[in-house]
Amino acid sequence: MEREKFGSRMGFILLSAGCAIGIGNVWRFPYIAGMYGGGMFVLFYLFFLIAMGVPVMTMEFAVGRASRKSVIKSFTELERPGQKWHLHGYLGMAGNYLLMMFYTTVAGWMLYYFYQMLFGKFVGKDTDQVADMFQGMLESPLVLTTVMVIIVASGILVCSLGLQKGVEKITKIMMTLLLLIIVILAVRGITLPGGTEGLKFYLLPDVQRMQDVGIVETVTAAMNQAFFTLSLGIGSMAIFGSYIDKSRTLFGESVNIAILDTFVALVSGLIIFPTCFSFDISPDMGPSLIFITLPNIFNHMAGGRVWGTLFFVFMTFAAFSTILAVFENIISCGMDLFGWSRKKSCLVNLIALTVLSLPCVFGYNIWSAFQPLGEGSTILDLEDFLVSNVLLPVGALIYLLFCVSRFGWGFEKYLKETNTGEGIKMPKGIRIYVTYILPVLLLLLIVQGWIG
Repeated sequence: MEREKFGSRMGFILLSAGCAIGIGNVWRFPYIAGMYGGGMFVLFYLFFLIAMGVPVMTMEFAVGRASRKSVIKSFTELERPGQKWHLHGYLGMAGNYLLMMFYTTVAGWMLYYFYQMLFGKFVGKDTDQVADMFQGMLESPLVLTTVMVIIVASGILVCSLGLQKGVEKITKIMMTLLLLIIVILAVRGITLPGGTEGLKFYLLPDVQRMQDVGIVETVTAAMNQAFFTLSLGIGSMAIFGSYIDKSRTLFGESVNIAILDTFVALVSGLIIFPTCFSFDISPDMGPSLIFITLPNIFNHMAGGRVWGTLFFVFMTFAAFSTILAVFENIISCGMDLFGWSRKKSCLVNLIALTVLSLPCVFGYNIWSAFQPLGEGSTILDLEDFLVSNVLLPVGALIYLLFCVSRFGWGFEKYLKETNTGEGIKMPKGIRIYVTYILPVLLLLLIVQGWIG
């Protein structure tokens, strides 16, 4: 069976960027940037994105493009007889499933909030009532299961239409709208009264604030964010490498994708900081910012219901673009491993992903007594820990070692694949860095994730 291909280069870039652009860009990046000294953090982040993220991304794309297979079979195609690199295929596949076991639920939250904003459910509610609405959503297995099933079924339906007619077509529309909406929201944020104070806090380098938190901590946080923003290590990028031709260099394409991903993360801060400062609210971390703080702000803003609806459309698209990308990888793994047709792999995974997503849903209600990582933790926290602290960084290290080691695919073959086509070439002199320094940085990331 001939491998499907992207219809256009833009489809490849937008789909890969869509995989990288997720909820973390919006609720994690602005908060961490604010906490670690604003502009100082952003500068370190950009440095590590180029120094760590982009090289590992080229490696994942190179393995995908050279093998023309998904993560489950790509190493088998490229390794020498008797080698065991292909075992990472199973780890990568497990990582994709585990990521979707909680991501489908969180995407469901976004969809539910979009629906509530659109129909004015927040209008007239005070701060406590908005917080109660979030809690009420989490405590209802029916609501969470319903929105999760809608997300899973929609994702599978798009994938079942094929690579070009389904995944590529829908992602192009969604990502174009996402980029348009985020710019509109950012302009709205910046022009709010008092918004410029938020901008200063966010973008002006503040050495004092960085020293208060700790310079080492700031550097480590920037390294973490730069690496994890690109979803590398479990083959969710390699799959798109397997669908592209050899007309462009992988280094050039990786830089384009990193730029798009960073654009969304930076512009998210232009929405969140000015908005929070304008209403004198601390841009605190994570879900409470998105689901409690911002709905309250939209309630007090002129035309807030419209802005709130737009914001949650943007959030739903950010989550759903990642889901489509990872679903495509999972479905392709089924086709590569068992020789299934696309339709059959979609059907099997529709059932599998729905069932596998239920523990995360129930972790907030029926099974809330189970707190795997200590007091107040949930099943989502455990699943997120396993993906973010184990499978992604360990997987990235395996891709790296496979590409640079003479016991793997080897640096020469990797470099040749990366530099095939038009565009920016990866310099040959990078060999010492990727062979001896980058593995140490990744090991530091793994150890720090476990200790933290």
